[in-house]
Amino acid sequence: MRTLRGIYANIIIDISHESVDRVFQYRVPERLWGKLAAGQQVYIPFGAGNRRRKGYVVELTDRPEYEVSKLKEIEGIVRESVTAQSQLIWLAWWMKERYGSTMNQALKTVLPVKQKIKEAPKRQIRLIAKEDAFREALALAQRRKYSARLRLFSLLKEKNPVPYDQTVNRLNLTAAALRPLEETGLIRVEVVEKYRNPLLEMKRLLAGEREEAAEALPAAGWQPPVLNEQQRMVSQTICREYDQGIRRTCLIHGITGSGKTEVYMELISHVTAQEKQAILLIPEISLTWQTVMRFYLRFGNRVSVLHSRMSAGERYDQYERARTGDIDMIIGPRSALFAPFERLGLIIIDEEHENAYQSELAPRYDAREAAGELARISGALLVLGSATPSMESYTKALLGEYRLFKLTCRAKADAALAQTEIVDLREELRAKNRSIFSRRLKELLEDRLSKGEQSMLFINRRGYANFVSCRSCGEAIKCPHCDVTLTLHRDGSLMCHYCGHRIAQPKLCPACGSPYIAPFGTGTQKIEEMAAKMFPKARILRMDMDTTSKKGGHQEILSAFARGEADILIGTQMIVKGHDFPKVTLVGALAADLSLYAPHYQCSEETFELLTQAAGRAGRSSIPGNMVIQTYQPDHYSIQMAARQDYEGFYEQEMNYRRLLGYPPAVGLLTLQISDHREDRLDRAAGALAAMAETFPDRFPGKQIPFIGPVNAPVYKVNDIYRKILYIKNENYDILIHIRKMAEACLEGLEGVALQSDLDL
Repeated sequence: MRTLRGIYANIIIDISHESVDRVFQYRVPERLWGKLAAGQQVYIPFGAGNRRRKGYVVELTDRPEYEVSKLKEIEGIVRESVTAQSQLIWLAWWMKERYGSTMNQALKTVLPVKQKIKEAPKRQIRLIAKEDAFREALALAQRRKYSARLRLFSLLKEKNPVPYDQTVNRLNLTAAALRPLEETGLIRVEVVEKYRNPLLEMKRLLAGEREEAAEALPAAGWQPPVLNEQQRMVSQTICREYDQGIRRTCLIHGITGSGKTEVYMELISHVTAQEKQAILLIPEISLTWQTVMRFYLRFGNRVSVLHSRMSAGERYDQYERARTGDIDMIIGPRSALFAPFERLGLIIIDEEHENAYQSELAPRYDAREAAGELARISGALLVLGSATPSMESYTKALLGEYRLFKLTCRAKADAALAQTEIVDLREELRAKNRSIFSRRLKELLEDRLSKGEQSMLFINRRGYANFVSCRSCGEAIKCPHCDVTLTLHRDGSLMCHYCGHRIAQPKLCPACGSPYIAPFGTGTQKIEEMAAKMFPKARILRMDMDTTSKKGGHQEILSAFARGEADILIGTQMIVKGHDFPKVTLVGALAADLSLYAPHYQCSEETFELLTQAAGRAGRSSIPGNMVIQTYQPDHYSIQMAARQDYEGFYEQEMNYRRLLGYPPAVGLLTLQISDHREDRLDRAAGALAAMAETFPDRFPGKQIPFIGPVNAPVYKVNDIYRKILYIKNENYDILIHIRKMAEACLEGLEGVALQSDLDL
């Protein structure tokens, strides 16, 4: 940790989660100037009696918050090993500096659980009497015909202890009947202290009371799969370098079905054998029972899970299990990164390309970057994995900043990549087919239904915004200045949210003159109705936000599909992320190019990623698979490259586009968003930012710093809050950070205006 200068320190006295909001300020004695860092433990006098307590430095500043004469002075530094809490507080400070937020916001992010929420206590009845005393009590009960006691004694002879609630209900006992037995020392009613284990809950959600689910539970004698040559090479190389103390970030680029998960498990096993701990981040959308149980089979109760649908009490228990060393590994979305492991040795981020790793709330952190900093300060190794690495990560790998490993064949020797076909929806229209199902897709669906194989149909709605396109030629109406689609507003106008360009919605297609021009829109429910009408005998499941809103909804649907209870699974992109269904031999992308019309520069990358991931769901066993991509833009490079599973080809073409137009990772992009519930104040703030941007040539002589805006946000008004955005481009990270701090200072005196920033490099 780097030391910081500052003559006042804000300190948390008690690191218990409910005390995070309470910060006390102390003076830093001159002898400690330049020796303190965020997260460091110090001794301080506390309370009226000036009792010596330990506290954590959360921030160093030159600004006193109270009268200086009343501030107490730090006594000294605690000379002990750095704790997990110390590292997390340092990480909070780093996030505040990197992403622009208050320290309090950053602390609430890294220490997210506020208080312990107790589970209703579980009790058990234990027989504690010695054998002679028990025989006497049994004889007495028989003579006096105490039938309730006799039933209890009979049960305790078979099993000791027994669950309290089940026993009293089953044997029709009362507390009054048990009390004399407790008082005479025959039995003891005990409270069982136990952390809630969400893995057990996930198993219950899947199994219910069904016997057929028992075979899915961990079985004795289970052996991990044998790695192929490529998997062995990757895992052995990383483990060897780990043992040599090398902590260079690794990127595993493996095609879908190449067995990245088995490599992850080898790495985790190697690290935990050295009494280290591991964090596995996966997008929440992929956090299914199926995924987690693969790790549970290997690591048993030493692994746990975190996700947003757990109760606050369940989440608290998992953080406590991590803090106390009860577990060695935790699996979860980006918030699992902040599990308080004292001996963290490995962080793995699966599907590292996913937008889910980017926080939407302040601090708007990128979990990949935060994981890199946490790995640095804790001496851990960071491993990224994906079939479609993000442009940023792959660029770093090509530049040598990351260590690049490749898995180019599927893990199962008899499995091959799906055969992919592109269907031009313009040709379907010319052939008078106005159904959402192309003729080829319908033919393949009928074939799979006749064979008893399974199919998945998804509607690509990622990045979906209201846009207008032509069904005759497939062209969407784009901004002539920014190469992004224009967004349709309620007043009928089309607007670019990058530069403000606005036009009225045309009645004819500007490209071909066709009248078949309209906003695009459909949904999973409508697709389900059309599929049921076209295939009346098919068993169909739908998976979207409506059908998965209740707790365990994802697991119930996916588990039913895995058991073969449906022929067709219909959904949004959530159904094609990381799932492994051996019987699925057909995947259909119904509107593959929807995400190409999203009004941002990453739309081609997101389209390629999604289609490549979707193709990976078909043919994962010995039965060959097919994918059908239905599109109005069959010649677009992202669709062509996805059909060929050609990541390198896509990367080369996309990077040319990014360099030409000046987008990350070719250059850095700083996005400053301001918001206020009063539009007049927001306009004044936007004027202040625009004036600040005009000073760039004077403040940074010789530097080209293009900027766009401030313009209205893509959704200008949300919950009565108005929003504007300023975009600033430069390849120098330090310049962009300096500009962000300039913006913070520029808006400091404007009451009611909130500033959020994103920095993409």
